[in-house]
Amino acid sequence: MHLICKRFSIALAFAAAVAFTAAAQAQNKEYTPSVGQEGKDVIWVPTPNELITKMLDMAKLTPNDVHFDLGSGDGRTVIAAAKRGTKAVGVEYNPDMVELSKRAAQKEGVTARAEFIRGDIFETDFSKATVLTLYLLPSLNLKLRPTILNMKPGTRVVSHAFTMADWEADQTESVEGRTAYLWIVPAKVDGNWRIEGGGDVAFKQTFQKLEGNSGGKAITNASLRGDAIAFSVDGRDYSGRVSGDRMEGSVKGSSAGKWSAVRVK
Repeated sequence: MHLICKRFSIALAFAAAVAFTAAAQAQNKEYTPSVGQEGKDVIWVPTPNELITKMLDMAKLTPNDVHFDLGSGDGRTVIAAAKRGTKAVGVEYNPDMVELSKRAAQKEGVTARAEFIRGDIFETDFSKATVLTLYLLPSLNLKLRPTILNMKPGTRVVSHAFTMADWEADQTESVEGRTAYLWIVPAKVDGNWRIEGGGDVAFKQTFQKLEGNSGGKAITNASLRGDAIAFSVDGRDYSGRVSGDRMEGSVKGSSAGKWSAVRVK
């Protein structure tokens, strides 16, 4: 009886040791993603490092920016942004990818500037971003588009491979057969504006494209880039900045000087 108990105890100890060893090995084995693996909304295909460099260059990323990468995968874009001194945040649904990204950021010495959030890109608040990077399907870009267009004017958005449908890109670049698109979120100027000390201007806006008229005369040379606006009418060239329901700047022509306008509601 004692012999049986002793053998049973030895067997239990051996089984426990085997289980502990297997658990330790599993814990020490790093997760390795596979190109083409299924995700929540898309399969995972990494963006080449050369294209990441081009995308961040197109966005003119600086340490003063706040960068969000939506669908950050293995974290390479976030890490590249953090290496430029930028506060960068990756949003990724796959928890294994999030942990992989954190380990990679630690190896690269950028954990102070690189943050990874396990979350759904459609439920995560990225409104503080001044730069967004994407590698999503066109349908997902379109789903995000209303949110992006409500972001602060001047926010830069760079997408690998896929467009925003009829919202034309402000810049397009290619690297080794892969394409990146840049959009700059435009201010909202559609509607009627009253130039103080002058006439009214009616703008018709389609994303960053403007047309309109003032006193029956069509405006020309109209442009809108972020919050920077410019247009010409009746021999005067206006340029300035838009801030909510007000715009102001300088005017050249028959009455050179400063100008301002308020939205007429």
